[in-house]
Amino acid sequence: MLSAVTARSPAKINLSLAVGSPRDDGFHPVATVYQAIGLYDEVRARPAPAGDITVSVTGEGADTLPTDDANLAVQAAKLLAKCYEVTAGVALSVHKTIAVAGGLAGGSTDAAAALVACDALWSTSATREDLAELAGRLGSDVPFCLTGGTAVGTGRGENISTVLARGGYEWVLAYADGGLSTPQVYAELDRLRPVAGVADPEVSPDLMAALRSGDPYAVGSALSNDLQAPALRLRPALARTLALGEEFGALGAIVSGSGPTCLFLASSEDHAIDIAVALAGSGLCRSVQRASGPVTGARLVTQP
Repeated sequence: MLSAVTARSPAKINLSLAVGSPRDDGFHPVATVYQAIGLYDEVRARPAPAGDITVSVTGEGADTLPTDDANLAVQAAKLLAKCYEVTAGVALSVHKTIAVAGGLAGGSTDAAAALVACDALWSTSATREDLAELAGRLGSDVPFCLTGGTAVGTGRGENISTVLARGGYEWVLAYADGGLSTPQVYAELDRLRPVAGVADPEVSPDLMAALRSGDPYAVGSALSNDLQAPALRLRPALARTLALGEEFGALGAIVSGSGPTCLFLASSEDHAIDIAVALAGSGLCRSVQRASGPVTGARLVTQP
């Protein structure tokens, strides 16, 4: 067995997110376009006594995350061990740079990285397709975090189809104080909409055409998110953050996923710096980061 393995996995953003009415199982069907961006969490896996699966967390929001079976990285390791009859244990160390409860799939990406790291540490016979199937059991965003790039997600978001997209994109992310509960945002969406008559979710054809062309101006105009209105109802101050980004020329401004992170598309790296400086000095957000996309999904970065 290897002495240690480290995998890293990216944050995700939703370029579009259409949400249908709740299904009988309580989940909402979605049609979304994901993009993986260059902000990463790292998961290091080291051998541990048989059956002993533990996790420690450092970095962004570490003090708010569970270190028991509620942690998605632990769930990923236990699921892989169960499915491949692994008796060895693992000590997981998660280092976070992705905001917690920020609509960026921070927990899901840790699960994806844990699958990749533990698969390598234990030398299982799992293929990438096998890992993707396990990822779907862990959460709606985990399969995409494993895949990365730009992709369409359907079902709960776990059914992934790669998008033929050109070009790279410069993003600015503005983090609000505190997080937003994803179930709470979905519940607010249901409260705001009629019980019946909600159309089945579909991916925006304008966005798909814009991605095929690689035109950031067209992509910015086509950004959309059904969860933005309920997120703004729960956190009205986010509207001021979005407005400021637009004032500084963002090609698109949107709440990322269920929020409360606000996402801005810039026309260039220099433009992204200008938007980031304006947001950082505004007092409207806790912190600001820049990232480019798309990037690849969960991958090994060290393997002694």
